[in-house]
Amino acid sequence: MDSRERVLKALNHERPDRVPVDLGATSVTGISASALTRLRRALDLEEKVTRVHEPFQLLGDMEEDVRQALGVDVVGLWSPYTIFGYENNGWKPWQLPDGIKVFIGEGFAVTVDENGNQYTYPQGDMSVPPSGKLPKGGFYFDNLTRQEEVDEDNLDGRRDFADDFKIFSDYDLSYYEKTANELYHNTRYAIIANFGGGGLGDVAFLPGPSVKKTPGIRRIEDWYMAYVLHPDYTKEVYDFQVEVALKNLELLRQAVGDKIQAIFVSGTDFGTQRAEFISPDMFREFYKPRFKQINDWIHAHTTWKTFYHSCGSIVNLLDDMVDAGVDILNPVQCSAAGMDPKYLKEKYGDKLVFWGGGIDTQNTLPFGTPEEVRKEALERLEIFSKGGGYVFNPIHNIQAPTPVENLTALFEAVKEFNER
Repeated sequence: MDSRERVLKALNHERPDRVPVDLGATSVTGISASALTRLRRALDLEEKVTRVHEPFQLLGDMEEDVRQALGVDVVGLWSPYTIFGYENNGWKPWQLPDGIKVFIGEGFAVTVDENGNQYTYPQGDMSVPPSGKLPKGGFYFDNLTRQEEVDEDNLDGRRDFADDFKIFSDYDLSYYEKTANELYHNTRYAIIANFGGGGLGDVAFLPGPSVKKTPGIRRIEDWYMAYVLHPDYTKEVYDFQVEVALKNLELLRQAVGDKIQAIFVSGTDFGTQRAEFISPDMFREFYKPRFKQINDWIHAHTTWKTFYHSCGSIVNLLDDMVDAGVDILNPVQCSAAGMDPKYLKEKYGDKLVFWGGGIDTQNTLPFGTPEEVRKEALERLEIFSKGGGYVFNPIHNIQAPTPVENLTALFEAVKEFNER
């Protein structure tokens, strides 16, 4: 059974020959470029300079030799543009905060202030205010809110977000078609498209890191209050986003057909460590019908499975997510309240594919011993793999300061489990 067949089995809730593994196929299942560089060395692979293909979180681009060494089964079909709006090509040298040398896209523009903080700019245009800040000693960029003065009596969702939600260009579609063909015909990996166009209210995109002007409500706390203060405006923005997403999904389907097996629809977070930060009633009002509209279209017109990411405790939203047509749940944050692995698998294992949950990246992976990492990974594999419906991945991205001995222990545990 090859990787594509293996993942398809898992996505169809069938038991594959072994648990499929993802690392680096999406912006929420990846690994810091710093950690990836150190992992390459620990695996005794050829010395290579890592490319930062996702600059917001400074994620590394997975090379084929790393995939082979770790038994990875999934690759990503990425956008030609980064979250900061520049095209992801023409690699140039750069240095991470910890001193590791990397390559980053030619369009990446950065300045440094007197305190050592670094700033990056939308579409690489330094004539406008920066949209991202990497604090000195930090591991990834934070969005900078550039909210203009808001006229609350003259809000217009379509006008305010016209530059954020765009129909794919012919260039975009040519890129997707060519890349999907290469991945499908030249590899036997499963392919997940990093679409993300259904990420309604995603805090990574709401401030507009890719656009030069950010009219309307952009500050996160103001946006959450707008659900109550300006619900019609919020719904107008979301309806506009869904409208564009549906058009782009049709264009993407024409470009790639059934060469992809899953599509990353939304990365909107709904939970904290302790609870959901949106009520089930409000989720049903603002999100569920729009997610259902997107998922219904995908299921009616393609064979793709829908991948949704939400951090935190979201157990009280899962029934509604299932009703809305969500196929795959990520990152399965088992450290959050109510997100017990056994409970999740028993109640939702026949309804949701769990893509993640493999190791706690807040505590065990960065701060535990290799034996503690091994033990937790084996426990999670035992629980989530029963009956299929599972793709192994850590809970969200692997962070920069993670000890490399814990990384090797993690993937040795996966290999140990799969060889039983």
